[in-house]
Amino acid sequence: MAVDETISLALIRIADAIEENGETLKRIANHYDGVVPVMTRNAKRAESMAEEQDRSFGQQVKDIFSPVEH
Repeated sequence: MAVDETISLALIRIADAIEENGETLKRIANHYDGVVPVMTRNAKRAESMAEEQDRSFGQQVKDIFSPVEH
């Protein structure tokens, strides 16, 4: 009977751990769902700004080396 009790207690502890892990995973998923869209939007903005700066730099170089009109 001690073996049955030990197995039963172990199964209860496993079930409790799974339930706790499920709650933790739900919290992580909620955090992820809240943070990732913001990070994605910010990354797209940063990329857009970098591309704009690259285009601006190219135009600045052209302006520097273009002939001066009098």
